[in-house]
Amino acid sequence: MKQVRTVERILTAYATVEGAGVRLHRAFGYYEVPQFDPFLMLDDFRAQRPEDYLGGFPWHPHRGIETVTYMLEGTIEHGDSIGNKGNITAGDVQWMTAGSGVIHQEMPKPVNGRMGGFQLWVNLPKAQKMMMPRYQEIRSANIPTVTTRQGVSIRVISGTVKGVSGPVRNIIADPLFLDISLGPDGFFTHPIRDDHTAFAYIIGGEGTFDAEEGHRVHNRDLVLFSHGSSIWVRSFGKGMRFLLVAGKPIGEPVAWRGPIVMNTREELRRAFHEFEAGTFLDNDG
Repeated sequence: MKQVRTVERILTAYATVEGAGVRLHRAFGYYEVPQFDPFLMLDDFRAQRPEDYLGGFPWHPHRGIETVTYMLEGTIEHGDSIGNKGNITAGDVQWMTAGSGVIHQEMPKPVNGRMGGFQLWVNLPKAQKMMMPRYQEIRSANIPTVTTRQGVSIRVISGTVKGVSGPVRNIIADPLFLDISLGPDGFFTHPIRDDHTAFAYIIGGEGTFDAEEGHRVHNRDLVLFSHGSSIWVRSFGKGMRFLLVAGKPIGEPVAWRGPIVMNTREELRRAFHEFEAGTFLDNDG
């Protein structure tokens, strides 16, 4: 019998500033480690005013993590030290494994006056911290959508829904990453491995993940689930849209400073020394 996950904690994303003055909302981050293991951070950079994001994220390093960027509107111009260059546009996903080290930049640009999306950081276990960097850029047209008989629409970025698998595969955290839209007064259930961390981030509308209907959530609320083998959700009013994310916990020490996440303070010190000395990219994994 499937055990439905209960709501363990509800967080509301808070305003902060990153990069060269980009105003965004952080759903969770440094202070929530290790509650979301293997996930480290989720940033919501949906914005109405160009002055809130045009400064972007100029050249900066990463090591020991994966960054996942999912665009809803507008464009991000990307370039990195392993030769990738291009635009991530509405509906696209970029999954970058920094591994031993990547230096990159991300510069948001509006399209028809609009720009917005999300960036998720995923930790790497000690055995893969210094793996060779790799980069996946998935266009919106290559992300399948599954529609249930109840009218629920699910974009499958990673994981499997009703036999349909997402294009992001062979990731260490064995992640589930879905963009789910429910119509008015809709219901949805989905199996999740019991040993995986799971959370939902609401990006529109109103609903509940609590079968007792005691916790209603709205735009920019995040729900961390307890253990169990499935999630249950009901929408209210005009419906609800949310990201559903799950992954395999690592259970290792986290030493985190800025854009680099290692296991010890000494590894952090070495990484920043290499960056300052110009040898950051000399590692071959």
